[in-house]
Amino acid sequence: MDSRRTIAPEELDTLDLAEPRLHAESDLSAVWRHLREHDPVHWNPQTGSAPGFWVVTRHADVTAVYRDSARFTSEGGNVLETLLAGGDSAAGRMLAITDGARHTGLRRVLMSAFTPRALEPIVDSVRRSVRRLLRDAIEQGTCDFATDVAAGIPLGAICDLLGVPDGDRAEVLRLTSSALGSHDADSTAADAWIAKSEILLYFAQLARERRAGGHADVIALLAGSRVNGLPLDDDEIMLNCYSLILGGDETARLSMVGAALALVDHPDQWRALKRGETGIDTAVEEMLRWTTPALHSGRTATTDTEIRGRPVRAGDVVTVWNASANRDERVFDEPGRLRLDRSPNKHVTFAYGRHFCLGAYLARAEIGAVLAGLRDTVAELELTGPARPVYSNFLSGLSSLPLALKGE
Repeated sequence: MDSRRTIAPEELDTLDLAEPRLHAESDLSAVWRHLREHDPVHWNPQTGSAPGFWVVTRHADVTAVYRDSARFTSEGGNVLETLLAGGDSAAGRMLAITDGARHTGLRRVLMSAFTPRALEPIVDSVRRSVRRLLRDAIEQGTCDFATDVAAGIPLGAICDLLGVPDGDRAEVLRLTSSALGSHDADSTAADAWIAKSEILLYFAQLARERRAGGHADVIALLAGSRVNGLPLDDDEIMLNCYSLILGGDETARLSMVGAALALVDHPDQWRALKRGETGIDTAVEEMLRWTTPALHSGRTATTDTEIRGRPVRAGDVVTVWNASANRDERVFDEPGRLRLDRSPNKHVTFAYGRHFCLGAYLARAEIGAVLAGLRDTVAELELTGPARPVYSNFLSGLSSLPLALKGE
């Protein structure tokens, strides 16, 4: 049940697409549709001290920018927050904001920890956790699906991979929730900066501890690896752990919560899932498209160029909007309908090209475990109170979703 205010295309000239409250409290579907049709490479003008930026909305153009790291680099930052502030100090050291040979080498190291075979014990643990959390929620009768069920699943998996001690995980969840978005409309940039700094300090300490050896986790893997012949220093290990914890926790969690609400809002699709009329794998892909937890990704133009005939200058910030591309009528039949049997489903929720999400297999397994758990153990889902949004220009989803779950 979407209670957000619908923004009309006529309001476009008054909008700043970098404003978190706009995304949290508004339905921008009509704006995205208008931009795709009439202004697919739109200029969002300068506001205050923040520079203007390009807004790319069609699926074909979004994938073209993702694919072309020579003209559109990640090394100035990959989200509006850092791009509009002048860049990211982790560029060239954190996988997500590194391009070229360094990116290839670092990704090769990390991929070894994210293969289906390597993740098998993690996925088994995820399935057990989902069943336990859903069983507890059913016994209690009501729950906040966001905090009581979804919060523990992806965080537990990525913390297992990184070897984060059990006693530290609640605090890590609190910090990740504040670093990229907020549950509070009045949260400040300083709050997010403090949370990020605390996460970095935490992983810097873990990196130093893992140098001593005796561990079999991703931090130890990074500590013992070389990229292009050189070992990673503590800062590089810390930054990549930070990237993995944020990427591995927030987006999958928000997709799970959004999927639960989608099943409440679309009882026909809930019945199709319950009856086995749609498979879990296709349902996962449609939920990823439908929820699109990462609204955009950002790049910096490296040279004077153009996108769909619009002149883009070297140094311009270029944002590609997954939220729009995933509803592009040129790619998806009836994109405004939730169809759990949709196939093919060429969504860009995991990005595209060289920066395709490292943890895509794990995220799919986590969301699939939740959908299978709901299908097999829950008879009815009912919304029992207002959902609360995350306030972010990067993340989309809910920080709270009160539900009543009735068991079979």
